[in-house]
Amino acid sequence: MNLPLNIPGLSIPLPPASPQFMDLYSRHKAQPPGLALSSVQELTDGLRAPAASVSPKFFYNALGSKLFEAITKLDEYYPTRTEAGIFEASYPQIAEALAAGGVRSPCLIDLGAGNCAKAAALIPHLQPRQYVPVDISVDFLKDAAGQVQNSFPALDIVGLGMDFSSGLVLPEEVQHHDRVFFYPGSSLGNFHPDQALQFLQHIADPAQGKARGLLLGIDLVKDRATLEAAYDDALGVTAAFNKNLLLNVNDLLQSDFDVIQWRHVALFNQTQSRIEMHLEAMSELTVRWRGHARTFGAGERIHTECSYKYTLEGMAALLQQAGFRHVQYWTDPKQWFAVFWAAV
Repeated sequence: MNLPLNIPGLSIPLPPASPQFMDLYSRHKAQPPGLALSSVQELTDGLRAPAASVSPKFFYNALGSKLFEAITKLDEYYPTRTEAGIFEASYPQIAEALAAGGVRSPCLIDLGAGNCAKAAALIPHLQPRQYVPVDISVDFLKDAAGQVQNSFPALDIVGLGMDFSSGLVLPEEVQHHDRVFFYPGSSLGNFHPDQALQFLQHIADPAQGKARGLLLGIDLVKDRATLEAAYDDALGVTAAFNKNLLLNVNDLLQSDFDVIQWRHVALFNQTQSRIEMHLEAMSELTVRWRGHARTFGAGERIHTECSYKYTLEGMAALLQQAGFRHVQYWTDPKQWFAVFWAAV
């Protein structure tokens, strides 16, 4: 056993305790049939559908998480820096809005935490008693939350490795009172609006413990050129991010996708008010996995992501429809992005 040195005049602090982590994948697999498909079944169903698709949650293996972190630093990708600017300008007002609703020292539940950088900037202003980063990429989350623990040694951190898109069930270790859900980065846009409403209703549901509200980042409608460039950058980082999904699928399904045979496609669907990302077969090819096979014709696509863009009025209405009683927001000068506080 290594003990701290006790030498007069010399103080050597012990490193902070590691955050507590809980891998909840096994809990989700143990749920009754119908509540959550396994990754293998979900991927198989998507690839065998008439219009093939793969959920964007499968972007985020360890490499995918690192590639997305690189995307956020690109000139074309405005959402991260625009949202950061809103927070930087509005931290005092956000803290005041929460305090006005009686929220002090909350449990901060960071959905899709990624590198935890956004929460790390928020923590000094909200002073949470507990921080709960939630992400599907467990190894990446462990490293990121460990950095937060180093910055805030006294903070209670419970890291949750889980896919919350199919149901957010929090364990007993997460404090029940004063829960503030934090969902930045416009990740809500990955849900179809009907699914987004259901997700928001779930957050606002009193069964979620004593939730006090949701701090939400949302990308707003803007011109097509700006939107499409953000999802198809000149360096090709977003293309690599999209193609890496196929490598993750290969690991999960033991399939034989060859990324060289696919090209990245990003376009703005104005009718649906959403960016769409696809992978397009460059020639006819056949993919095989676990007793299945599918032939893709030249030009046939796999739909990998939708990112819906909202108006301020549309998102406020959706939050109120979901059951949040008080909604306010902050935007950048161009009104390209918004941060909402929705109180339960």
